[in-house]
Amino acid sequence: MVVGNKKRMTMEQLRQIIEAAWENRELIKEPVTAEAIREVVRLVDAGELRTAEPVDLEKSLWQVNEWVKKAVILYFPIQPMRKMQGGEIEWFDKMELKHDYDQLGVRVVPSAVARYGAYIAPGAILMPSYVNIGAYVDTGTMVDTWATVGSCAQIGKHVHLSGGVGIGGVLEPVQAAPVIIEDNCFIGSRSIVVEGAHVCREAVLGSNTVITGSTHIIDVTGPEPVTYKGYVPARSVVVPGSYRKQFPAGEYSVTCALIIGQRKESTDKKTSLNDTLRAFNIS
Repeated sequence: MVVGNKKRMTMEQLRQIIEAAWENRELIKEPVTAEAIREVVRLVDAGELRTAEPVDLEKSLWQVNEWVKKAVILYFPIQPMRKMQGGEIEWFDKMELKHDYDQLGVRVVPSAVARYGAYIAPGAILMPSYVNIGAYVDTGTMVDTWATVGSCAQIGKHVHLSGGVGIGGVLEPVQAAPVIIEDNCFIGSRSIVVEGAHVCREAVLGSNTVITGSTHIIDVTGPEPVTYKGYVPARSVVVPGSYRKQFPAGEYSVTCALIIGQRKESTDKKTSLNDTLRAFNIS
């Protein structure tokens, strides 16, 4: 590939330059390093590189591409601060915003904002919301009003992030997995998914469900409870809950999430969140 009169660097060359600059930050002052950093971020923005990617979607296995995350982090110090304006609204920041949504095939409602370096696939819909650098939002997904998608978060196909949902971001440590929401998930209003939590395909989170890396996610559908942490199995229907825990000062309720059932594979994936929860007598 050629950019202008220059040959585009291979992926291995990009990786070597990024790894060297990560170990020696003085290298970011060199034009070839800055060019490599910007090329990686361009590829992330275009969806040709990802900060994390599936290895086996059937088994919900993912890998973190640490060197890509390193490039995103190194992008900040090489970018100058500048003033940006939209009418009377003013910003002062290092990062460009995404543009040309008509060419990208993305519906964007005022005043949705996505940073350059976030991939938004054709067919996605951004209501007034925010998507940060390094994130990946796949086709058919709706990021609803006041929902946020944090840096490097991976959102699958035909996901509905309902109003006010908070999807956490992570850049450092570079080996840390980002939040992953797989295909066809429903994330209910005001739910929070952070700290690299992984929600597998077709799962349903009821409103106000909080999933962190340490949240107890308790499957209560069988004769004995089964507890997961930071991981929601495929097709699980999850609602907020609590359990009793003993502390030095006494026994108190601790927030958790309860798996109350399983979505059938035959269930229409376009069924609303409310309809899905009503099947389990949950409003």
